[in-house]
Amino acid sequence: MRERLEEIESRYEDLSRELASPDVVGDPARLRELGRRHSELQEIVRVSRAYREATKQAEEARLLARQERDPEMAEYLRQEEVAAQASAEELERRLEVLLLPKDPNDDKDVVLEIRAGTGGQEASLFASDLYEMYRRYAERNRWKTDVLSSSPSDLGGFREIVLEIHGKGAYSRLKHESGVHRVQRIPVTESGGRIHTSTATVAVLPEAEEVDVQIDPEDLDIDVFRSSGPGGQSVNTTDSAVRVTHKPTGIVISVQEERSQRQNKEKAMRYLRARLLKLAQEEQQRREAATRKAQVGTGERSEKIRTYNFPQNRVTDHRVGTSVHNLPEVLAGGLDTFVEALLEQDWFGARPPTLRHTAWRALARRPRPCSCTTSGRAGPGSTRGPRDSTRRRPGSSAGLCASDARGRRSNT
Repeated sequence: MRERLEEIESRYEDLSRELASPDVVGDPARLRELGRRHSELQEIVRVSRAYREATKQAEEARLLARQERDPEMAEYLRQEEVAAQASAEELERRLEVLLLPKDPNDDKDVVLEIRAGTGGQEASLFASDLYEMYRRYAERNRWKTDVLSSSPSDLGGFREIVLEIHGKGAYSRLKHESGVHRVQRIPVTESGGRIHTSTATVAVLPEAEEVDVQIDPEDLDIDVFRSSGPGGQSVNTTDSAVRVTHKPTGIVISVQEERSQRQNKEKAMRYLRARLLKLAQEEQQRREAATRKAQVGTGERSEKIRTYNFPQNRVTDHRVGTSVHNLPEVLAGGLDTFVEALLEQDWFGARPPTLRHTAWRALARRPRPCSCTTSGRAGPGSTRGPRDSTRRRPGSSAGLCASDARGRRSNT
């Protein structure tokens, strides 16, 4: 790992020098690309330097403690060594996470689609709740949101709403939200007090990059002819009209509005590029539609990925078996418990248990719920949050209670 960190730091320094070059400052595209690569390496370099500094402090404290004759000062230095060593271990675990391969879409913005599923008006109201939940989650992360389109229902919900989310790492945090979300509660339309089960589907797509249209001159047939139409200067007198044929697609563009052949050709090429761009976007939309269908399924209750149970004040993610007994907090944007558990499964699911545990501890910056929160002690209407994961019984793994050390239980 040391050699790789040295290579990354060397590349980071090279990028820093390039960004300061006057030639790069004058090239916006190059500046943007170098800035993106520099930003990707910045966090790794920062943690790597902090790790080296902590290791150095631990070694210095160890040497000084051995040479110190004053017992009190020697004890103080040993405590400093222990603290520096603990810091170094934590930074090393963070580096393990940062050095894992990244999804190329992780830093992209997000297009998030929410659609009412099974359940009629109640499903539309639940889709509105999910919209508010993701909007508030974006606010907590200081991301910007913008509604692209919506289809309101009669009772104030949404049959469909599409939300655009702009922010660093938005896709990496939200990509696991795709699927069927199930709600269990007494709807406002229910007069008998019975609990209904409804669903809404969520699709998370990385925002598409602008499609660049590259036209090979060999693919074009360009003809000139005399313009026709009402009389006037240059009509039927000069070969100013232009016909451009794109051989691979068969698109034919004819332009004769301008007096100059050059102007007509420029206009024809702009029109051709627009037509080709539309074709490319339509093909991209067909691929995204296939991805969306794979993500959301049919919207049936049995396909749920997460359940929001109002009577039990519980939210359960069925993919990782994680439950939180604080439903209002989740609907207010408190999704980090589920997001981080899904990232753990995504990144370390196929890795050895030791690495999976130590690297995940570096990620868990907030207390995570233990399995004890699924025991049913939190009754209806309870607002008790998850137990602090830093409390543990003797013999359990660090940061987890004894039941978590044996494995999470799934609460369906």
